Amino acid sequence: MSTTSPTLAEIGLHPEERLTRPELERLQLQRLQWTVRHAYENVPFYTRRFDEMGVRPDDIRELRDVERLPFTTKSDLRDNYPFGLFAVPMDQVRRVHASSGTTGKLTVVGYTDGDLDNWADLIARSLYASGVRPGWKVHNAYGYGLFTGGLGAHAGIERLGCTVIPMSGGQTEKQVQLIHDFEPDAIMCTPSYLLTIADAFERAGLDPRKSSLKVAILGAEPWTDSMRQELEARLDIKAVDIYGLSEVMGPGVGNECVETQDGPHIWEDHFLPEIIDEDLRQVGDGQQGELVFTTLTKEAFPMIRYRTRDLTSLSPGTARPAHRRVAKITGRNDDMIILRGVNLFPTQIEEIACEIPELTPHFILELSRRGTMDHLVVKIEPTVDAGPAAAEAALRLLQKRIKDRVGTTLGTELVACGSLPRSEGKLKRLYDLR
Repeated sequence: MSTTSPTLAEIGLHPEERLTRPELERLQLQRLQWTVRHAYENVPFYTRRFDEMGVRPDDIRELRDVERLPFTTKSDLRDNYPFGLFAVPMDQVRRVHASSGTTGKLTVVGYTDGDLDNWADLIARSLYASGVRPGWKVHNAYGYGLFTGGLGAHAGIERLGCTVIPMSGGQTEKQVQLIHDFEPDAIMCTPSYLLTIADAFERAGLDPRKSSLKVAILGAEPWTDSMRQELEARLDIKAVDIYGLSEVMGPGVGNECVETQDGPHIWEDHFLPEIIDEDLRQVGDGQQGELVFTTLTKEAFPMIRYRTRDLTSLSPGTARPAHRRVAKITGRNDDMIILRGVNLFPTQIEEIACEIPELTPHFILELSRRGTMDHLVVKIEPTVDAGPAAAEAALRLLQKRIKDRVGTTLGTELVACGSLPRSEGKLKRLYDLR
């Protein structure tokens, strides 16, 4: 038997995943200096912003100097719609993606050949961290089209040497049929949609625990460890978190490692993360705040200190020691509900609901106005086998635990099993009726 160490190819790790922290930081500084100059020289928006702040590319001499740079927000993308933030001519752009927001105006992003190549590598790296191996079949239920999820995941699945099943979102009964017939080893989708698929398995008379699936790579919406436990128990799988956002790249900005499942490692050789407080000042590891990213290798669409609105904290790496981890995203600044002076996130309700056996994770929040006060009601489905008395007792327990943990009283209401809308992509929890 050979006693030689396995090669990188045999291990499946990229060389950048095996760097020491000092080696990684030297690489980050080189790439940060390139990105800042690239953005300043090729994007008029950044030229103006840098000049207004009195900063030049040559001023970036260490990583800490990133704090001298201006922030970028989603409104900046909308103000420069469609291609005003591109840093290369359109004949070098090979693909555009876009996401829409509440204003209805799209935020448009672009990719060069090099960007697409890096993106495929990062998705492949993320899949490998999730436990997926070359030769596996991967059922891709992320939406294809302008949304970055479907096509982004597709390229990475192929890059790793896997067979992609490009199902996209929707047609849930067909999803179940193909998973049953094609026997994929892994699935990529949102966590709420995987819950919908598990329900559909049971409606079809199939046991989701007996499917071929071993791993689920889930992202595109906040989800809790309680939801992870629910999905792993119902499908007999490992569920890992893939992190990304279209403004920075799409899925694959970071990924959880299956051996630790302790939060996504950010691939810091391509993305420089920061956490900022309410005063927009950088805070240290372990302190919660808003996640900010500067891209380090993006050619078509460099982002300087992009404010994600995601609330989390950074911690040292574990399975990939040089690459820091983000704690599970508990919510976004713009998802936060302020009710009678208390900050509330839908993920808090999800976590509590998953703890009560007689209740399902299928719920919505309805926000309305009663007189001069806001009123929030949790509408939730009981489990199929919960009797009326047990379901009512569970509802009272839900209300009590929300009061104890969140600090405010919410209305609660049982609704019929299967009556709430099911997610076929990103889940909508909050319905503002004011």
